[in-house]
Amino acid sequence: MIFSRALYRELASAAGATFTVLFTVCITWTLIAILGRAAGGRVASSDVVALIAFQSLNYLPTVLTLTSFISVLVVVTRTYRDSEMVVWFASGQSLLAWIRPVLVFGIPMVLLVAMLSLFVTPWAKMKSTEFVQRFEKREDLKRVAPGQFRESSSSDRVFFVEGSANGSTVVQNVFVNTMQGAGNSIVVAKEGVIEPDGKGGQFLVLKNGRRYQGVPGQADYQSMEFERYSMRVATKVPVLGTDVPLDAQPTAALLALDNQYTRSELLSRISSPIVCLVLVLLAIPLGFVNPRAGSSANLILALLIFFTYNNLVKMVEASVKKDKLDFALAWWPLHLVVAVIVVALFAWRLNVNHRYHPLVWLNAWKRRRLLRKSPELAGGAAR
Repeated sequence: MIFSRALYRELASAAGATFTVLFTVCITWTLIAILGRAAGGRVASSDVVALIAFQSLNYLPTVLTLTSFISVLVVVTRTYRDSEMVVWFASGQSLLAWIRPVLVFGIPMVLLVAMLSLFVTPWAKMKSTEFVQRFEKREDLKRVAPGQFRESSSSDRVFFVEGSANGSTVVQNVFVNTMQGAGNSIVVAKEGVIEPDGKGGQFLVLKNGRRYQGVPGQADYQSMEFERYSMRVATKVPVLGTDVPLDAQPTAALLALDNQYTRSELLSRISSPIVCLVLVLLAIPLGFVNPRAGSSANLILALLIFFTYNNLVKMVEASVKKDKLDFALAWWPLHLVVAVIVVALFAWRLNVNHRYHPLVWLNAWKRRRLLRKSPELAGGAAR
């Protein structure tokens, strides 16, 4: 009981430190990527915080799986390094006694990963897709950012404004390039105002500007000045949810629609908790380290195992997606092979520990002493 309580505290401490480091790295990468998209005009600057939150939820299953694996590995490695495991084995305990407390720590993590993978992550991807679609399908003038060229939703106009005033309805120093068949027209103005037409549409009213149409030097080239020039802008209402990617669909929707694409996505979602459970158990025999050697090799090996395991899962998902492998034969063989490897490592480690157990050494030493004194007594002691 004392051992279990101490182990739970150490596992929780290691998990907290590991999760903080991994989650901070993921948040930093996400922040850099989304700020780059916002600076490039691909997402709205007001949506940056929400998109970071949604993207962070997408990373959580992987982060929690790696956190559980590394936490158990670090704790087991420390007990070997500090020679606590020698005392553990000398007291007659086995490495198998670690399974129960590790599972008590790991099962809640597995359940949390399952909930995130099956329900929370698809919802976060759905909301992120809605934010991006809302930005891409908004009105032309709301797509314009001061100091940047922006293309209209119909791809036939390019807008540029130097600045804005009086909120978002008035823009200054406007440039509009409109494609018209084989030619194009350019309009520049000192000021532009958005005005409704009373029928649900909108016009951009330009004031004190000039319009150029045609190719300079040709007979049909036109140039004119104006005090007021109106052009209709797109007011398309965004229709959200029409282009939702497969990984943003709810799990219930994937179960209702049976094809190789939905089966591949389902395989991805159910694999996350299984991978978490198997890796937590694998960390127990993998945590062995020579007290006289360093422990960094174990961590490097653990990272290689983690990424290899996940890449193999992705390969199986790709085979299901290409309809090369049936779902019923795809979801379990890889995990079964890794589980067998875990059992083999436990058996090998138990055999090694038994061979070099202090009590075994003591009995062998006693038998050798008795053998030197009297072979008959040595035989009786052995019996």
